Amino acid sequence: MSNYAPIVIAVAAVLVIVSRLQRRGLLNLKSLGRRNADNRPRPKSNAPPRLGEIGLVAGREVRQRLRGRTFRIATGLLLVGVAAAVVIPVITKGHSQTEQVGIVGASTPSTRHAVAAAGRTADTDTNIVIEHDLASAEQALRSGSLDVAVIDGRRILVHKAATADDSFPRALAGLLGLASAARDAGLSTAQAAKLAHAQPLPVTSLEPAIANGAGRSTAAIGMIAMFILLTQYLTWTLIGVMEEKSNRVVEVLLATVRPLQLLSGKVLGIGIVVFAQAAIVGAFAFVLARIVGSDLLHGTAPLVLLSTVVWLLLGYAFYSWLYAGAGSTMERQDQVQTLAVPLGLPLIASYILGITVSSSGTAPIWFEVLAYLPPSAPFAMTTLVGLGEVEWWQFVLSAAITIVSACGVARLAAAVYRRAILRTGKRVPLRDLIRR
Repeated sequence: MSNYAPIVIAVAAVLVIVSRLQRRGLLNLKSLGRRNADNRPRPKSNAPPRLGEIGLVAGREVRQRLRGRTFRIATGLLLVGVAAAVVIPVITKGHSQTEQVGIVGASTPSTRHAVAAAGRTADTDTNIVIEHDLASAEQALRSGSLDVAVIDGRRILVHKAATADDSFPRALAGLLGLASAARDAGLSTAQAAKLAHAQPLPVTSLEPAIANGAGRSTAAIGMIAMFILLTQYLTWTLIGVMEEKSNRVVEVLLATVRPLQLLSGKVLGIGIVVFAQAAIVGAFAFVLARIVGSDLLHGTAPLVLLSTVVWLLLGYAFYSWLYAGAGSTMERQDQVQTLAVPLGLPLIASYILGITVSSSGTAPIWFEVLAYLPPSAPFAMTTLVGLGEVEWWQFVLSAAITIVSACGVARLAAAVYRRAILRTGKRVPLRDLIRR
């Protein structure tokens, strides 16, 4: 997927499939509403078209969630986290510490040039301090007034062992080593300067290495956001259905709407809240990054970002019906935990595998198979897009399989919901509902 055309074709194909399924009555699930738990007659011909009752239930769900304290607290915490991730690096970069470099012995032009060049390599300022002897340099290192000490141009002294993040001492060591080798080889000053200014050879590739650049990092960030949003709102769906059943609110609602319409409206309403919150956080991050001049979002791969949004939608469409149907079999808070763990295992396992494979940079064959299985497809396909190891037709095929599977899961969840939502007193065993 080296350009925008494949992903645009993929998204267009998914939209065409969704449109046809809606026209055939598969996605709006009208065909499932012909039989109700209480055998009520079908609506009259002047009933609101398509999503009339479903839209009312969805609007009620949206208003209820947006007014809730949980949504406000969760959104506030997300915005604070995003603000910290965007602003803190800018503040830290703007107040970067100057490297204090002590020189013991003669301060030759080659040594000063090496210090300045190492500062440019590490993207930091440098300041040279002349020390009289080794003892005074060691004392300055221990007190913190010096960061690095160059001893007679032959060795470098630091207070603590340098780590992988200490780029300045490593760069300075390499440049001083090159200068020392030039002196030992008997090169003239001009020859040593020419050698010190040597530029590395350019490296080019036949294909863009998206797996090693912005694509892989964008996929990792997208999967983390997808996992957080799906976990939060799927739990909302599970607990919301359970609370309506335990509070007997559902009995009042079922007096005016069908069970299937109530279930569909709840799933649709929470889904709208999911993407509303995601849009708020995303817009806030981009606007704040532009205001403060952060480069945190620079280099974000647009194809991978678009793929993540598509699979967030498809992942919610698949899992939400499972959680909604399962919620109708419970009526107490302690029963939620018994179902939340098995329901969340495929989601957690897919997320862990996706992050692991994305970090490795190579997708094995068995992981490519997971991209076509609906429970793991949202994370597996996002990972493959980030690694650049998927064609547009594979993306479309996986999306089509997930959509069809979501319709099948919706049918099963609707049947479970109709049979279990009004049964109170104890948890309804799933095997009894399927047997019926």
